[in-house]
Amino acid sequence: MEHKQLETVFEENYLKQTLALAEKQLFKARETLEQKQEEILEEKRQIRENTEHGVPNLWSSDGFEALIELSQSISPVADLAADYDETVRKISRLEQLLRTPYFARIDFCFEDEEEAEHIYIGRTSLSEGNAGNIYVYDWRSPIASVFYRFMTGPAYYEAPAGRMEGQVKGKRQYEIKDRKLLYFFDTDLNISDEILKQLLSRNTSPRMKAIVETIQRDQDVVIRNMESDLLMIQGVAGSGKTSIALHRAAYLMYQGLQAKLSANNILILSPNAAFEQYIADVLPELGEENVVSMVFEDLLHAYLKEKKIQPQSVYLEAACADDAHADFVKKSMEFKASADFRQLMDQFAADLPLSEIRFEDIRLEGQCIATKDQMRQWVMERPHVPLADRLEQLGEYVLENLEAAKGHVNGSEKNEVLQKVQKCTKLNVYDIYRKLWEKKALFLHLQGKGRPAGDDHDPQGKGRPAGRGLDQKGRNSSAESEYAGCIREIRKRTLENMGSECIPFEDAGAVLYLYLKIYGSRRFQNIRQVIIDEAQDYSLLQYEIFRMLFPHAKYTVLGDVNQTLTREKDLSFYEQVQNILQKKRASLVTLEKSFRCTNEILQFGLQFIRHKPKIQCFNRQGDEVIVRAFKQHEKYLDGLVQEAKACRERGFRTVCLLCRTEKRCAFLYEELKSRLDIHRMEHNEIESLEGVFLLPSYMAKGLEFDAVLICDADAKSYRGENDRKILYMESTRALHRLGVFCEGELTPLLERQ
Repeated sequence: MEHKQLETVFEENYLKQTLALAEKQLFKARETLEQKQEEILEEKRQIRENTEHGVPNLWSSDGFEALIELSQSISPVADLAADYDETVRKISRLEQLLRTPYFARIDFCFEDEEEAEHIYIGRTSLSEGNAGNIYVYDWRSPIASVFYRFMTGPAYYEAPAGRMEGQVKGKRQYEIKDRKLLYFFDTDLNISDEILKQLLSRNTSPRMKAIVETIQRDQDVVIRNMESDLLMIQGVAGSGKTSIALHRAAYLMYQGLQAKLSANNILILSPNAAFEQYIADVLPELGEENVVSMVFEDLLHAYLKEKKIQPQSVYLEAACADDAHADFVKKSMEFKASADFRQLMDQFAADLPLSEIRFEDIRLEGQCIATKDQMRQWVMERPHVPLADRLEQLGEYVLENLEAAKGHVNGSEKNEVLQKVQKCTKLNVYDIYRKLWEKKALFLHLQGKGRPAGDDHDPQGKGRPAGRGLDQKGRNSSAESEYAGCIREIRKRTLENMGSECIPFEDAGAVLYLYLKIYGSRRFQNIRQVIIDEAQDYSLLQYEIFRMLFPHAKYTVLGDVNQTLTREKDLSFYEQVQNILQKKRASLVTLEKSFRCTNEILQFGLQFIRHKPKIQCFNRQGDEVIVRAFKQHEKYLDGLVQEAKACRERGFRTVCLLCRTEKRCAFLYEELKSRLDIHRMEHNEIESLEGVFLLPSYMAKGLEFDAVLICDADAKSYRGENDRKILYMESTRALHRLGVFCEGELTPLLERQ
């Protein structure tokens, strides 16, 4: 029998053994689940009986003792429930393993040994009881890193006991589907280019899938990095940043078995709710619970509950428009996220006890218990403690004075004094934010006018002026700000907006920053790992907020400075993030290889970047990019419909029509809905991305589609330098086909027309 046939027989037998073991364990797990379910029901029945008959009177001593016994009896139920949930997860992992037990094998010969071991690698591990015989290694296990990082020859991996060295004698990859071995082949490469090309050439799925079979060496290094407290990844479009983020979350949970890191200790910050839905299947597909996932709006709603908050999509809609109002919106947003404004807020917050809190002498029965100057001084003494905590503790200080003055103090006297203290120290963060904007002198130095002497000083005559201007190093400054020409209008509109029931999104971030400066927060103390995707779209002020919210966390920050929607950013952005988050062990990794687009699409998109990054494109050829301008409206609509239908006829599962704004999407939808089976994504929510969709540009961030049609690439819509990166981002959403359409004259930003 030929070698290939012998190997085929061996592999088929190994697959049968693996499946048999998995089926045996699955059968046992299901039996265990039924048993645990019965035990839980029995425990609950006993608790019910104890509750009905054993605790007749909670106010008696006997009833209290019975209550303690009841509490103790509940603990085993909680343990049983935890075991039950773990068994459910085990069943899910085994069911998935039975469909595709492994995808690769390495033959690794350990140092000082003669025979190589067959190491099979899958999405989850499978071992035979206590015998220690491992049939399948989890892709996150230390030895599995050899598959991703080394070709045949010398290799090593980092194990808990130290570095393990040896030789890779062979590498093999498999295609197993529904328990059947379709084929396998040997390769000397990190990941076979042929299988990767085959996978990338397939149509995309409506939701993101796990990529454990095709993780590249550079990606694996990032996923397994445990040394950095702040790991920053600058990756070109299509370099797999989001996949890296999710696989890193799964790896952190795998490593967390020893560090007691669970899903609720990890937080993923996503750009929008649609993106959250798009990635929702990846971690369960990897056999892990979904970690906590949030968008920035969730953080705002967690703290700012007194007012409605403008949705981020409404703000982005205004910022991405191509009119004069959009320019002002962007300028206003930039200012409210700038170092200039943050320094104003810092100083204003520090000066609140001097300038805004109206302390009054506390008297009881004609006797002065504490003077306003004493209270102000006491509050100012501990600036490292959140102001709200100091004000709350002020009541204790005043009560101590009361007891020292009167000796014995009854309850009603204490309440009267505390009410007087609270009356003059009660804070409202919205009022404070509005008062900040009312202080004209506070902003004058940003207009290059300095601050009039004696204006806006502490009204009580105590302490320093409340309206000093600071430069970036904290010094007094009267240098003209880049926002000088629009500060007056920004102040006017902000004060108008603060009088409404709905606070603009751009102000909500600043209000939250002030809130945290004043109140602090312990809500997210359990978060130990934060993963931030599309990192370039967060302002530096938002990173200041993250630092305050997640003080004990390590960070993974993934972005592309060439895909910003608003203000220009360059690589110095990551240095600024590092300075804000204040992590000692920080590293920046650059991913320059793009896997998403065909060569034709990627090269087309690169024309919109002035300073082109060094991009290594995975060698995948495709269709030329279609560029069409129409003079007549009907022909323009016909062109869009014909191209969308042609894409669907070619078998493309996801076809996306992109307009710059939601307003344009709404107009175009009304004109196309009778001619084309098309869907609009509204309110950031959709169950599946399969079919033909119409999206505004800002909602396509992080997503990918088989085909993309940019629908409004005319000279009016895209004309400025800031528009280049929007076109780059839109173009690089496409995997296989890209069309650029417009009515009228094409954008001058196109190098070829």
